[in-house]
Amino acid sequence: MKKLTKTMRARAVLPEKVLQFGEGNFLRAFIDWMFHRMNETGVFNGSAVVVQPLETGLVETLNEQDALYTLYLRGIENGETLNQHELITSVSRGLNPYAAWDDYLATARNPAMRYVVSNTTESGIAYVKTAKPETCPASFPAKLTAWLAARFDAFGGSAASGMVFLPCELINHNGAVLKECILKHSKDWKLGADFEAWIENDCTFLSTLVDRIVPGYPRDEAEAMSADLGYEDQLICTGELFHLLVIEGPEALKAELPFHEAGLNVVWTDDMQPYRNRKVGILNGAHTASVLASYLGGLDTVREMMQDDNFGPYVKNLVFDEIVPALPMDRLEAESFAAAVVERFLNPFIRHELLSISLNSVSKWKVRVLPSVKRYIDAFGKPPALLSFSLAALIAFYKGGLREGYAPNDDPDVLEFFSKVWKSDDATTVVHGVLSHEGFWGEDLTRLPGLEDAVAASLELIIKDGSRDAIKNIMGGINE
Repeated sequence: MKKLTKTMRARAVLPEKVLQFGEGNFLRAFIDWMFHRMNETGVFNGSAVVVQPLETGLVETLNEQDALYTLYLRGIENGETLNQHELITSVSRGLNPYAAWDDYLATARNPAMRYVVSNTTESGIAYVKTAKPETCPASFPAKLTAWLAARFDAFGGSAASGMVFLPCELINHNGAVLKECILKHSKDWKLGADFEAWIENDCTFLSTLVDRIVPGYPRDEAEAMSADLGYEDQLICTGELFHLLVIEGPEALKAELPFHEAGLNVVWTDDMQPYRNRKVGILNGAHTASVLASYLGGLDTVREMMQDDNFGPYVKNLVFDEIVPALPMDRLEAESFAAAVVERFLNPFIRHELLSISLNSVSKWKVRVLPSVKRYIDAFGKPPALLSFSLAALIAFYKGGLREGYAPNDDPDVLEFFSKVWKSDDATTVVHGVLSHEGFWGEDLTRLPGLEDAVAASLELIIKDGSRDAIKNIMGGINE
């Protein structure tokens, strides 16, 4: 079978307008698809250069396919089952800055460059003190600052060379946090007041919220898909039909980024918090609070979890009884969104691997679940039983060895911490060590009333009886 390359489809060579950090499934099924749709309707006329943020990744494979890949969008819409696919042509090429640092910096000298998009997970937008680099630094903000310094020098700090940033990481005020990291690196590297004024005045940092369920590579279906397509595509993406991009920033940019003219579900607003509280708290919170316990309970996918006699009710109860009641928004609106999320989790076309969601679970729990825990304690004066259980499941998952065939996937410092804390075989000691580690949570969680005891009790049950029997025990206590 032929491999997918540009010889199989003629496409226009479009100006490289977008610098994109991240070559994973989500950006390719979300923002690159949006650029593709705008190109198809003739309102954008641009392409993205994809930068691999880690030393290992998919850029080599992307370039072998001439930056082409197929996207399947599948689900049920208005009662009709839809299974759509199209070839995405909005990416021009991929770059590995670890292997081609000069080529990476050369893109900064392109006057057509205008936008920076990224998805480096919640832990990606973080300031890590770094010497001014001569080769590729490890952190995303350091890579970006070096690129911006090269652009500033190339164009003499002209206003026209300013960039628009659309980070897609699920942290609050992601644009503002990214800007803060860049300015810290500027101070460290003594890039100067003129550079910092250019960042402040001529660059626009939008904060965003993204929503589309995108699972990993469809291993079980890839062969059949390729046979149906008539070519081998090693980068097939799948996603649900639903999509939403919320942008907090000046609506004047709406004409420059005319998502609406391509029929895309994009909201411009001056306050994204209601959207964020709803989406991050309910959808992402439900994922992060349930997948580790469910995986340790012998399940592999989100749909299996939702259909399971033990974990399905666990997910629904933690959403409707613990997350929704404490959200600062209209109760009926929150419940309606939550009901839709449950349906999305049951999408028969989406094989969303629990292990793929488990990546960087510590930083995800802080962003996606901890706010719900604190809101619940504030509202009801006690810790939420199921969300507390989710933290115990996280601690158990990072112990390793509780289910054959997996290893936690997180930053080395996180894995090293858990390796040390789990040298104790006492659940109470382990929980105290994890909850008091402010480097994870930004605060000492042992100070939250009742949380430490609730997590320790749940962890003891998980270690003693396993995740499945533990959740049956917890759920039984709640329903008595």
